[in-house]
Amino acid sequence: MKVIKKKKQRGSFLLRIAVFAFAAFVAGSLLSQQVQIVEKRRQLEDLQQQIRLQEIKNEDLQHVLEEDGEDSEYIERVARESLDYAKAGERVFVNIAGN
Repeated sequence: MKVIKKKKQRGSFLLRIAVFAFAAFVAGSLLSQQVQIVEKRRQLEDLQQQIRLQEIKNEDLQHVLEEDGEDSEYIERVARESLDYAKAGERVFVNIAGN
């Protein structure tokens, strides 16, 4: 009977090691996913902040363009050429051939 007990103890010991290794793997995976979630949330907040800033710039530019000032044509040209803005509903075509 002692031989049977030793085999059970070895099997039990290996089972404990396997369960511990699985639990460690699951815990590591969860920790890794939590880190990724935090990083993605930070990226989302940064993108939302950039969108808010872009909307403010668009509103400011729209306000300036709506005014009938002397510089409105210049501002419109700069907005179109350097900032790649377009009017609402306007299609912009770019000649990629360079001609």
